[in-house]
Amino acid sequence: MTPASHGVHAANPTPLSVEQLRPAPKVMLHDHLDGGLRPATIIDLAAAVGHELPATEVDALARWFAESADSGSLERYLETFAHTVGVMQTAEALTRVARECAEDLAADGVVYAEIRYAPELHLQRGLSLEEVVAAVAAGFEQGEAASGGRIVVRHLLTAMRQAASGPQIAELAIAWRDRGVVGFDIAGPEDGFPPTRFLDAFEYLRRENFHFTIHAGEGFGLPSIWEAVQWCGADRLGHGVRIVDDITVAPDGTPRLGRLASYVRDKRIPLEMCPSSNVQTGAASSLAEHPLRLLASLRFRVTVNPDNRLMSRTTLSDEFALVSDAFGYGWKEVEWLTVNAMKSAFLPYDERYRMITETIKPWYAERLGR
Repeated sequence: MTPASHGVHAANPTPLSVEQLRPAPKVMLHDHLDGGLRPATIIDLAAAVGHELPATEVDALARWFAESADSGSLERYLETFAHTVGVMQTAEALTRVARECAEDLAADGVVYAEIRYAPELHLQRGLSLEEVVAAVAAGFEQGEAASGGRIVVRHLLTAMRQAASGPQIAELAIAWRDRGVVGFDIAGPEDGFPPTRFLDAFEYLRRENFHFTIHAGEGFGLPSIWEAVQWCGADRLGHGVRIVDDITVAPDGTPRLGRLASYVRDKRIPLEMCPSSNVQTGAASSLAEHPLRLLASLRFRVTVNPDNRLMSRTTLSDEFALVSDAFGYGWKEVEWLTVNAMKSAFLPYDERYRMITETIKPWYAERLGR
């Protein structure tokens, strides 16, 4: 069966709007807790701890984050986190941020979310790693309860590439595996900090039958993806945009996949793509040129995510509206991308299957007249 016959190439004459997309059940695999704070919350928390901000009015602060992140540089993009992480140094602050995160996602129609954060970044005021995870867990539980069961939120614990805490964070993730933590991640600058620096952590996680994703193919190219997949054994790729460098398109439009791209596709390794963020950091030259469309047409396991909702001034509904407008995607494509994400979640199979068959597919079936 060809990609076009699945509807991924089909042009939708009228792009879907954010308002149409918001009630649709959506699944989020790549979103950073410290990249999704409400600007008003940052101002409140900064005042409480004496953290100096570049702006103290809500709209001005939101604008500062978006403009600072819109630089075309991953390194500059990451600098904006000094202000969000700076106010997330107490248990009360972490719980509030996590609670509001769950509430905001539920209001956007997200039914399942995996939110990642680096516990090692929240120790400046004396919290332990365990206390950081406990505070975030409390916030997610409060947010789930406030949503009336409309959303399930799980954690991914992240180790920073430029640090040496991989084994410690991996052990922390295992300690919390039955209390909301479903996976491990590494993040931070790719160039100069290859994933193989964390081989001992990944080997430990595999021995423990645990899941992990790796930021790869965003700020660096194919070698980063190759190491993440072949040396480290990543279950998913965070971004993975540069896998397109292993695909050539002949003059007649026929795509040819290199060995790495073929392997990633054949193994159904999910790509956690974040369109707006990828353009901001320079991983994609523009939304219109984003590799998502080509990769989706070739039936890679593509998913759509916001990455950092504050820095990109976005939501998951916004991201779907953008790709709908850029690529002519309609409900059929949004459903395909959503099911891709749910299939790729680090939940047990029966929970994923139930959410697909009882929550996601019935809603889209009604829109598609099935």
